[in-house]
Amino acid sequence: MSEIFAYAIGVMYTPGPINLLGLHSGLNRKTRSHLGFFIGVGTAMFILFVFLGYVGLQVINPQVLPFVSLAGCAYILYIAWKVANANVELTQSHSNSATLRFRDGLFMQLLNPKALLATLPISTIQFPSVGITGVAIVLWSSVLAILAFGAPTGYSLAGLVLGKRISKPSYFKTFNLLMAALLVYVSLTIGYEHVITPLVKYTPELFT
Repeated sequence: MSEIFAYAIGVMYTPGPINLLGLHSGLNRKTRSHLGFFIGVGTAMFILFVFLGYVGLQVINPQVLPFVSLAGCAYILYIAWKVANANVELTQSHSNSATLRFRDGLFMQLLNPKALLATLPISTIQFPSVGITGVAIVLWSSVLAILAFGAPTGYSLAGLVLGKRISKPSYFKTFNLLMAALLVYVSLTIGYEHVITPLVKYTPELFT
């Protein structure tokens, strides 16, 4: 279960378009007025987790799960590389910018490629591999949706408290490297538990 949280946090809490909008709202003292936007982000993630969770159970064959997991591990490493090499540039806008609402957060996150990066490996690989099925998918999706809500909200609160000091790109570069290391750890853990171990158990001739 810890791998699910580690991967979700590693992807959701790195600087991206949604989180930078949260930071911007904090810098402009609009955290409270943008709560609807943050709730919309969490709702979109809930929809993606539930939909892909149930579809994944129907599509993925347990016998090929180790090979699907291998592809997922490689994909997570690719995301870690992109996070580690990302160049973050913050742009300041006027403080009288338009208020973001629930529907803005909902549609932006549903169309945000980073949302799929977070939901696909969890819903189609990690959920089935740890036996999360049926109603449990909805319950876990709710928990992860709360984490998704907390990401832009946390950025907004940080912007509100720290102000202009957090706008330095070096802070985000360090944060990116830490998140990339976390993603690499998750990939290696998944590879050992859900690729190597099942293959050794069911196809030992491959390793002899």
